[in-house]
Amino acid sequence: MPLKSHFSETPTIECGCDEVGRGCLAGPVCAAAVIFPYDYTNDEINDSKQLTAAKREHLRDIIERDAVAFFVAEVSEKEIDKINILHASIKCMNDAIGQLSVKPEFLLIDGNKFTDRWNIPYKCVVKGDATYLSIAAASILAKTYRDNLMVQLDAEYPMYDWKQNKGYPSPKHIAAVHQYGLSPYHRKSFHLKNQLSLDL
Repeated sequence: MPLKSHFSETPTIECGCDEVGRGCLAGPVCAAAVIFPYDYTNDEINDSKQLTAAKREHLRDIIERDAVAFFVAEVSEKEIDKINILHASIKCMNDAIGQLSVKPEFLLIDGNKFTDRWNIPYKCVVKGDATYLSIAAASILAKTYRDNLMVQLDAEYPMYDWKQNKGYPSPKHIAAVHQYGLSPYHRKSFHLKNQLSLDL
């Protein structure tokens, strides 16, 4: 079933935004913002978690070609440790939105928590990446960008197997942390309860 193209029934510059990497032990959190032409449709685009890596790479080229504007931002593991992962995710989405070459009139945000620093109306949508085309496209850009980054970091620290687990807590990743300790790219505060708190 094709994803919804718009939230508004009237022509509006809508921007979809999603983040990836929130549940990782290592590496940054990344977020993408995507604006499509109002009449844009694409039946191939879907929630990035439902697609193979090869399909995501294929669609990334199409999204970047067809989008009116897009941007991928990242917030480092060091900043995540300072402000917690939820604040970092929201900051990352705001950073991506702020770098767009076209200013959106409405934001579609994946998830249930967001604070806007650009004074743009927004709607939070749980499972938005499986509902709206622009959010799904943002999920694909954020996922491919971050996956490629973790493969590059794997060349520095191959013992953690980041080329496979992309920084998520796989058994091999956890075993390597126990054996070798933490790398400079690991989030030192991930175990803290305040990583799941958000002061809004």
